[in-house]
Amino acid sequence: MRLEYDKVADAAMIYLVDGPIQSARQDVELDNAAIILDFDSADRLIAIEVMGASRVLPPQLTS
Repeated sequence: MRLEYDKVADAAMIYLVDGPIQSARQDVELDNAAIILDFDSADRLIAIEVMGASRVLPPQLTS
């Protein structure tokens, strides 16, 4: 698992698997943040994108 954070966009991408991501997406709203769940063709969760990350993730992940 790895995390990438873009301060300018205030967006975090949490990768649950290594390698290229090919996915179907599902959007979820949570406390003024958009959460995008990425699933593979077998419906396994492979990545989580958090827009407005600084509002919902712990500060040590977004600093």
